[in-house]
Amino acid sequence: MSLNESTSRLADRSVSLVFFAAPFLVAVALLVGLPPSPLAAQNQQQPRVELPDEPFEYVDVPLPDHFLSNDFPQSMRFANAAIDNDNTPADNPTTNEGATLGRVLFYDASLSSNRMTSCAACHLGANSFSDPTVRSIGVFGQLTRRHSMSIINARFYQPGRFFADQRAQTLETQVLMPFVDPVEMGLDLPTLVSIVDDLDYYDPLFTDAFGDDKVTTDRISKSLAQFVRSMVSFNADYDKGRVEVDSPLDPFPNFSDQQNLGKDLFFATGPEIGSCASCHVSEAFILGPQGARNNGLDEQSTVDGGTAETTGRLEDVGAFKVASLRNVELSPPYMHDGRFATLEQVVDHYSTGVQDHDALSPELRGPDGPLRRNFSPDESAALVAFLRTLTDREIGTDLRFTNPFRNPPELEPSDGGSNPNGDSVLDSHREDEPDFAQQASPEVAGGPNTKPPLWPRFLVIGLAATAVAITTVRYRQKYVTSSH
Repeated sequence: MSLNESTSRLADRSVSLVFFAAPFLVAVALLVGLPPSPLAAQNQQQPRVELPDEPFEYVDVPLPDHFLSNDFPQSMRFANAAIDNDNTPADNPTTNEGATLGRVLFYDASLSSNRMTSCAACHLGANSFSDPTVRSIGVFGQLTRRHSMSIINARFYQPGRFFADQRAQTLETQVLMPFVDPVEMGLDLPTLVSIVDDLDYYDPLFTDAFGDDKVTTDRISKSLAQFVRSMVSFNADYDKGRVEVDSPLDPFPNFSDQQNLGKDLFFATGPEIGSCASCHVSEAFILGPQGARNNGLDEQSTVDGGTAETTGRLEDVGAFKVASLRNVELSPPYMHDGRFATLEQVVDHYSTGVQDHDALSPELRGPDGPLRRNFSPDESAALVAFLRTLTDREIGTDLRFTNPFRNPPELEPSDGGSNPNGDSVLDSHREDEPDFAQQASPEVAGGPNTKPPLWPRFLVIGLAATAVAITTVRYRQKYVTSSH
């Protein structure tokens, strides 16, 4: 056998080997560098939870008197006491142990398909447990459809239906839905249960809350709902002034003239006035028993049908649930689509911008069309000043509602990435808690939540591409050239 024949035979064998190996290399390329499955992640080091020896107090927190009684005049027909709207079900009363478990679940980034996304990723304490971005970023970088609203005072939303389109029948239902949403957290419920069951720190928490360590979706749901319901805000300047007067309509001694004017404008009623207080009821300032409302954002609903997408009713087109106005200063952007960046823009909408939608809520419809308040510049500024008196800066830093996770001792947090606002992730997510791990931020937590490097995937893809190229060249040399 000549040297050329031996070389050719060796080359043919190499071509055959590469031909059969190429698909395998391509498959490896697709797998290398992908994050491990959520269950596989449990074999890595688990995050560290720091909780007090005795649970924080979530139950015996006295509400102020103005949450317990209705001191509005009877002429304000939609007014009521906040406590009258309590949506806590009989089978899920809040307990200290249950809310503690809910707090850990709320901040646990392990409970998502990329192990980087927690409930707190879209509901930040520094922003009244809302998202400062227009739409939240999900597990694989997709954007949510709507803005993530504040969950403060969710306990006092009497209809008890949640999400902007009210598709969740109860808070207990709502808290599970982000886990199984393919954009938000990307799991299914059996996988969620398996992840929680495999994390050692949950055993004593479930035992304390429910009597044994069995993990079920019902228990996850109930404990998360307890934690959310415990987020009640009543430590604002409004509350400090309210305790000094008999009626919310009296001038507050701690308010400026401008703030009292804004309060008067907010509570003003009359047949030709689209009263703010007709929708934002009680002194929890939350949407009333009438439920989701169409506030005339658009003349026609061409992009988002709102609650009608849930109910199928024409009268619900363009109607949305809104959050409590408590801490509204801290929770921009506003509306379901985040179209308004400032409170001034919101007030301008009600002043001159209410549109004549076919399903416009009756509170905003007059005999000649939409009710527009036509505020003067001074009145608009006064109303904004009043809304800022509803800001409770204590609830965002209250230890009961902060992140209980800390980085493992040997890991140091990175500088973080950037969010769509251009702020560092470390600052935008937990600037009020520098001592806690940034579990909601993919670039900060480190350890199991760190993104895998991409260079192995590119290396194997390169090898696979080279193998395919060699195979193609040898094939052309042997068969195509020889056929001529």
